[in-house]
Amino acid sequence: MAIRTRGFGALGLMILVTTGCSTVGESLGFSTPTNPLSKNAKAVRDTAPVPAPVPRELAMSLLPAHIVEAGDTLLVQPVELDAPVRLPPDQPVQPDGTIDLGQYGRPVVAGKTLPEVEAVVRDTVAAKEKKAVPMTVRLLARPGKVFYVLGEVNAPGAFPVTGHDTVLSAITQAGGPTRRASLQNIIVARPSLPDGCRTVLPVCYTNIVQLGDTSTNYQLLPGDRIFVPSKGTFEDLFGGYFKRGGPCDGPQVSCFSGNCNPACGGLPTVPAPKP
Repeated sequence: MAIRTRGFGALGLMILVTTGCSTVGESLGFSTPTNPLSKNAKAVRDTAPVPAPVPRELAMSLLPAHIVEAGDTLLVQPVELDAPVRLPPDQPVQPDGTIDLGQYGRPVVAGKTLPEVEAVVRDTVAAKEKKAVPMTVRLLARPGKVFYVLGEVNAPGAFPVTGHDTVLSAITQAGGPTRRASLQNIIVARPSLPDGCRTVLPVCYTNIVQLGDTSTNYQLLPGDRIFVPSKGTFEDLFGGYFKRGGPCDGPQVSCFSGNCNPACGGLPTVPAPKP
């Protein structure tokens, strides 16, 4: 009889928690997740598997050439340091897309690559000089190229893109996940056009950290949003025993078990020497 009563008590507790009885739930130590994963994000994440060409750790790609935009800071100077041309060295790109070359004018440089800006500056200076002066333009700062880490991390915010950022390095920069983080439900959302399709990539943080699994340790692109959601009620209660059967629950094979295919990146199995 005691066993039956205990079973009904546990069932009643689960019903109270799941039916939205906030007063009872809060009195028992349960509360609504601060950073829940939305149903839409979860649905898009689970719609299709992540395509193989998405750059990841161990298979990163070069980022496209930088397009100058307002807020960037450029270093503009003659190739030959003893040239007669004198320009303000640091050139912040103004909101209207121009830089200030002093007596030579204010050319528009936004929307151009660095080699194109060099050509614009050279032509602008040549219009007032008798002799052509080769110019060099370097990028000093690009504050607009950032990624975001939000949700259950200790130091959320925007971080500059370096070209070799991954999900793991980004979450580390953000102070790591909090104790309330749902580590197997982290996502990366890529910016998309208002009428375009959405890209939401699943992140298996525990697999990345504890297994060295790079399949979801994506290379980050400018504008990426990493969202670390809060644990749900059942996940908070039962931890690893509560499985959703999501993208992070796939099988993992040891490279030393003899079952790992070397063609897939595993270590070849060395046969044991004969006695």
